Amino acid sequence: MDGMESELGNLEGLENDPQALGRMMRKMGHAIGEDRPPEFDDVVERLESGQSPEQIESAMPELGKMAEDAGGNDDL
Repeated sequence: MDGMESELGNLEGLENDPQALGRMMRKMGHAIGEDRPPEFDDVVERLESGQSPEQIESAMPELGKMAEDAGGNDDL
């Protein structure tokens, strides 16, 4: 987790770099160690391939619905 502190401190830079965001999400997912839904890995793979969160959200509209149902916002 200590190694992610520098990445987390640069969250603003990640919004314009989907590949870096995907790498950070993958690291966080492994560090947490809990089972993740298959959609998590799909989103991470899409980010790592260069898709923007907006592109992913329009390709996977069910994610926005899932976030709303969970009480979160509808952004990725």
